[in-house]
Amino acid sequence: MRLRNIPGSKEAVAESIFTIDEPEQYKGKFSETFFDSKPVHIEIGMGKGRFITQMAQAHPENGYIGIEMYSSVLLRGIQKLEAMEEPPANLKLLCMDARDLTNVFDKEEIDRIYLNFSDPWPRNRHAKRRLTHRRFLDLYHVILKDGGQIEFKTDNVDLFDFSLESIEETPGWEIKAVTRDLHHDPQMNQGNIMTEYEEKFSAKGNPIYKVIFERI
Repeated sequence: MRLRNIPGSKEAVAESIFTIDEPEQYKGKFSETFFDSKPVHIEIGMGKGRFITQMAQAHPENGYIGIEMYSSVLLRGIQKLEAMEEPPANLKLLCMDARDLTNVFDKEEIDRIYLNFSDPWPRNRHAKRRLTHRRFLDLYHVILKDGGQIEFKTDNVDLFDFSLESIEETPGWEIKAVTRDLHHDPQMNQGNIMTEYEEKFSAKGNPIYKVIFERI
């Protein structure tokens, strides 16, 4: 699906009170600067922000950062926050490419990472763009704390199988839990917050796949 560009979105994102401008200057200091030294959780590819916003509301004991590469998409998340009577104070947003994670975050700075319904990049020649490709797993391993976990959800079985294989073949990771039907798995579905895509796909009867893996 072609992404529709919104004129002025880059400027609007940069000027928003919800976004962190020039995030590199806060490397190693996100928790103390923005979240009163709370653990920091990030979502990579936050889309319109439903998941990360509800996570921040449900867990005030953590700080949350939503990351989105496209300003036109991130702007929708900002507009949702602007429309809220009390937007969560423990949520900030970043417009950035995931390939720059280690330029923005310090070693072992992040406590948990969420990957929700990432672009499957179905063509083999685009495999390196998948957010569960080894080159991204290596980046996550740098910024994630020892024992920190990644939660990955998708409705794409090919991407899920690729991700499991990638995790198993990349040193420094251990799979802790797997389900191929999240919404019918009482244990893994407990406390689950659905994204916009998840609600759409599950309403059609599509199973949701999820894996939780840990940095070791």
